Amino acid sequence: METLKNLAHNYYYLVAVVLFVIGMHTMLTHSNLIKKVIAMNIMDTSVFLLFVAIGYIRGGQAPIMRDIGDGFYINPLPGALILTGIVVGVSVTAYALSLVVKIYRYYGTVDADEIVEIRSREQ
Repeated sequence: METLKNLAHNYYYLVAVVLFVIGMHTMLTHSNLIKKVIAMNIMDTSVFLLFVAIGYIRGGQAPIMRDIGDGFYINPLPGALILTGIVVGVSVTAYALSLVVKIYRYYGTVDADEIVEIRSREQ
């Protein structure tokens, strides 16, 4: 019972794990390259959520130079790292989608299984 109470109190960890599993399942089971890029973004988002959840402290204050008495500050480092991660994630997504467009123009499909079949016939 205590485990369920802790899980309900920290539900964002569970949501991050579920999102990662959804993304991983989609990456492994679908052969459409656009779906794979979307799954990669879902996995990125789950990692971002996990890092932000780790850095969050219930009742904490923003780290601004002022006297908060007996309170405590929230660590700003996870938020800064996540902002950098979001920028890198957007860049990787743009690059991956540009590769998908190039693949579509060359092979006429975005299905990975069909591309493997086409490539095996070319040899």
